[in-house]
Amino acid sequence: MLISKKIKENLGVEITVVDEREVDALALLAQDPGIPYASFLSDAKYEDIIGENVKMLIVDEKLVDELERKNNSYGLIIAEDPRNLYFKLHNSLQNDPEYIRPRYETKLGNNCNIHETAVISPYNVTIGDNVTIEEHVSIKENTVIGDGCIIRAGSRIGITDFEFKREGDRLYGVTHLGGVILGKEVEIQGNTLVNKAVYPWDDTTIGDYTKIDDVVQISHGCKIGKGVMIVSHTGIGGRVTIGDWSWVGFNCTIRNGITIGKNARVNMGAVVTQSVGDGEAVSGNFAIPHDQFIEEMKQKRK
Repeated sequence: MLISKKIKENLGVEITVVDEREVDALALLAQDPGIPYASFLSDAKYEDIIGENVKMLIVDEKLVDELERKNNSYGLIIAEDPRNLYFKLHNSLQNDPEYIRPRYETKLGNNCNIHETAVISPYNVTIGDNVTIEEHVSIKENTVIGDGCIIRAGSRIGITDFEFKREGDRLYGVTHLGGVILGKEVEIQGNTLVNKAVYPWDDTTIGDYTKIDDVVQISHGCKIGKGVMIVSHTGIGGRVTIGDWSWVGFNCTIRNGITIGKNARVNMGAVVTQSVGDGEAVSGNFAIPHDQFIEEMKQKRK
C-alpha cells in the first residue's frame, strides 16, 4: 500500500513525499515484522536501528538533512508531528482490507468443554481440541487457542490493551488490530488478562505447557516461551520476551520491551527494568542479580 495516499484520504494532513515505496505494514523501528514496512523517527540518534525492511519513514523537516539514507533504501514522509501522524494513520486503517487480517468464521475443535456464559467472538477465533473454557470468560477476535488449553473463570483473552498517545492537551487510544496465540496445554487461571498485539501482523504468544496464575496481566505483543510459570498479581509490559522454562514469582512487575532469558528466575516482588540473561535469577526493586541482593540484605542487617 502507498501510505501517502492513506494519509491524504483518511487524515487530510499536509505532507511532503520523497521516493515513496510500497509497504505491507506499520511497525516500530525496533520491531521489524520481516516484511516491507513504514515507521517513524523522532530523533536522529535512533537512525542506527533502521533495518532493511523499513521502506518508508515518517520524519519532520529538521531530521531530513541529518539522515544518511544508505543507498536511498527507504522513502520519506515529511510531516509536522511524525509520531502522532504514524499512530493516527494506524488507527485510520482499522477497517482497511489492505491492512487488517481477513475475516473468517470462528472454528471450534472436538471434545471442548465451554461454559454457557463464556463469550466468544463469532469471527476470527480458532479453538483446538479438548479445550476447557470456564464461566464468564471472554475470547476476542484474532485469538488462536491450542489443543488441551484450560482458561479459568473470568479471564479475558485478546482484549485491547492500555496504549494512549498525547497530542496537545488530549489523549487518544491506539487501536489494537493484532492477535493472541496460545500453544497447546496452556493453562490460564481466573481473572487473568492476555491482551492482543497492536499491529495486524503481530500476536501476543504463549508457548506450549505454560501456566499462568490468577490475576496476571500480559500486555500487547509479549512473547512468552514454553513451560513458563507466572504467579499471581504479576504485570508484564508490552513487547516483553520471556524464554522457555522461566519462572516469574508473585507480584512482579516487568517493564515493557525487555527480555527475560531461558531458565531465568524473577523472584517474588521484583521490579525488573533491564533484561535478564539465560539462567539468571533477579530479586528486588529495582531488580538485581539474586546473589547480589542477598549479600546486600546481609550487609544491611549487620
